[in-house]
Amino acid sequence: MAEQADVVVLGLGPGGEEVAGRLAEAGLDVVGIESTLLGGECPYWGCVPSKMMIRAANLLAEGRRIPGMAGTSTVAPDWGPVARRIRAEATDDWDDRVAVERFVGKGGRFVRGRGRLDGPTRVVVGDDIFEARRAVVVATGAEAWAPPIPGLDELRGRYWTNRDAIETEAVPGSLLVLGGGAIGVELGQTFARFGAAVTVVEGADRLVAAEEPEASALVTEALERDGVRVIRGARITAARTRGAGFALEVEGHDPVIGDALLVATGRRPNLAAIGTASIGVDEGGRALEVDGTMRVGDGVWAVGDVTGVGAFTHVAMYQADIAVGDILGQDPVPADYRALPRVTFTDPEVGSVGLSEAAARQGALTVRTGMAHIPSSARGWIHKAGNEGFIKLVEDRDRGVLVGATSAGPTGGEVLAVLSLAVHAEVPVGTLRHMIYAYPTFHRAVEDALRDLVA
Repeated sequence: MAEQADVVVLGLGPGGEEVAGRLAEAGLDVVGIESTLLGGECPYWGCVPSKMMIRAANLLAEGRRIPGMAGTSTVAPDWGPVARRIRAEATDDWDDRVAVERFVGKGGRFVRGRGRLDGPTRVVVGDDIFEARRAVVVATGAEAWAPPIPGLDELRGRYWTNRDAIETEAVPGSLLVLGGGAIGVELGQTFARFGAAVTVVEGADRLVAAEEPEASALVTEALERDGVRVIRGARITAARTRGAGFALEVEGHDPVIGDALLVATGRRPNLAAIGTASIGVDEGGRALEVDGTMRVGDGVWAVGDVTGVGAFTHVAMYQADIAVGDILGQDPVPADYRALPRVTFTDPEVGSVGLSEAAARQGALTVRTGMAHIPSSARGWIHKAGNEGFIKLVEDRDRGVLVGATSAGPTGGEVLAVLSLAVHAEVPVGTLRHMIYAYPTFHRAVEDALRDLVA
C-alpha cells in the first residue's frame, strides 16, 4: 500500500534539503528520501572539507613566501593530524543526524533508502511506495565519472575519486591526477604543497579549459611553481597498475607513474539509477532538462546537479528557491543563468561569470575586452609575493554592458561579486566607470580594466 504525501523529494543534497525543509515549513506534508548523508556531497566530500584542505595548503605557501623563515624549508608537515581535524570540524557543523532532526523538526518525514521513480507521482524505496499528491522533486545530484580509457574500469575501487582524496590521512609520495578541471587542479596543488610529487594529465590543450586562456596560463604557472608536472593535450591509451601504484600510458611520453591515482574527470547524473524512463526521459541522457521554473514535466520538478546546469551548490540553492516558489503557486521569476558565477579555488583563485571572450564572439556579439594585471595595481604592489592575477572584462559593445568577466588573484572569488552584479543587472559600463572604488583594494583593479576597455 502506498503512503500519501503532498510532496516527495528524492535526494537531500543542498538543493533537495532546501526544497524539502521549506515546503515542510510552509505546512505541506513532505517526505524526504536520501540513501547516504543528508546534505549531500558538498558538506562531507566537496565544498566544505576541500576548502579547509586548500586553506591549510595556502597557509603553508604563505609561510614559504617569508624570506628567512618557513621559506628556508621544503619539509611539509604531517598531513594526518590536519586531515583528522578537518574531518572533525566539518562534521561538527555538518552532521547527518542533526540534519535529519532539523528536517523532522520542520514537520518533514525522513526516509533512508535508495529511491526510484515509478511514474510522475510515485517513488519506490525498497518495498515502500510514496505517492505525491502535489509534486515529486528530483535532487539526486551526480556521481564521479571516469572516461573510457582502456584498463581504467578494471582499476575502479583502487583509484581515488574526490571522496577518497578528501578522506585520506596520508599524503602519497607521488600522485597522478587525471583531469585538469577545477577539482583536479585544486586537489593537485593542495597535495603538492603537502609534499606529494604531483602530475596532472589533461586531455584538453590547457588546464581549466572552460575558463579564459589567460586563466589557464595563470593556473598552470602556479602549479608548476609548486613543483607540479603538467601534461596537456594528452591522449591516454591505457591505465594500469605498476607495482603497488599506477601508470598511465600517454602518447608521446614515457609511462606516467604514481603511488596514487586521482580520477577527476567530472561528474554526471545517473538517470538510469532513478528510473527516469518512467517519466518519459531517456535514461541514457546527460541530465534532466527543466524549464525556467524547474519543471521536468507535469508534477515533476528537478534541482541541482541532476539538471546539468552546473555542478555547484549555489546553482542547486538558486534552483531550489524557484522550485519552492512554483510548487507553492507564488509565480517565481524564471531561472536566468546569464550571470552564473564559478570559482576555482587554486592559489591564485580564479573567479568567472557569464561569457568568456570566445563564447561572446561565437554568439555574434560585437565584443570589446579590457584587462588589468593585479601586480600593477596598488593593492597588488603592496601584497608583493603571491600577487599574481588579473581582471578581464568582456563587453557587448553594442549594448554597452558586460556579458562576462574573470577575476583572478589572491581573492579572485570575492572580487567576482561586483562583476557578477554588473553582468546580472546589466549595469551600463558608463555607470561602472563612474563608481568610486575603495583604495587600496584588489577590487579597485576593476577600474583599471574599465579604462583598458575604452582604450
